[in-house]
Amino acid sequence: MTLKKKDLAIHLSRLQTFVQPSAALEQYATPSELAAQVLWDAALQGDIDDKVIADFGCGTGILGLGALLLGAKQVFFIDMDAEALALAKKNLQSLEATTGKTFSASFLHTSLETFHHAVDVVLQNPPFGVQKEHADKVFLEKAMQLANVIYTIHKVESQRFLTSLSTDHNFTITHFWKANFVLPKTQSFHRKEHYTVPVGIWRLERDRKL
Repeated sequence: MTLKKKDLAIHLSRLQTFVQPSAALEQYATPSELAAQVLWDAALQGDIDDKVIADFGCGTGILGLGALLLGAKQVFFIDMDAEALALAKKNLQSLEATTGKTFSASFLHTSLETFHHAVDVVLQNPPFGVQKEHADKVFLEKAMQLANVIYTIHKVESQRFLTSLSTDHNFTITHFWKANFVLPKTQSFHRKEHYTVPVGIWRLERDRKL
């Protein structure tokens, strides 16, 4: 990798984020330091460079854009929110202007159900299921249909759920990291300036022995 982890984090910290995030969609921007760590670990595993990647529920694009910076061949950005997707496009344009590079990216304003393109890796920070129970299950099951490797962020207490679902779909949890997800005050019902949510980052890989 020609890009250093520190430089990756700096690029990601400069991306535009949600102006009016949707509570119903649980739109909480992935912190740039956390995104940089996930992407760096993925790159060290050989899961980024020259790979075709999908960023499910991409929001403003931080995971997929970081993957492009680290050498991904192509990234599909998928989100139901047209405004978030437009912001992801602006962030891509900003990165291209800053780096002088042209990246291969496709932006799809659609639900996950309509996406059928096989990819090498799925990166996702799905809804935690606070507003809609099991919302993250939809993301996981779709990722398991299309990719052999998945990086996914959930509340840390989802360990049993992730293990069970992985087993049911012939995936193995190869890596697990704990981190703190800092949520700024972005909704009217928030009472504190910041909330810290303990999360887990899981790397899932399809069981190729079957």
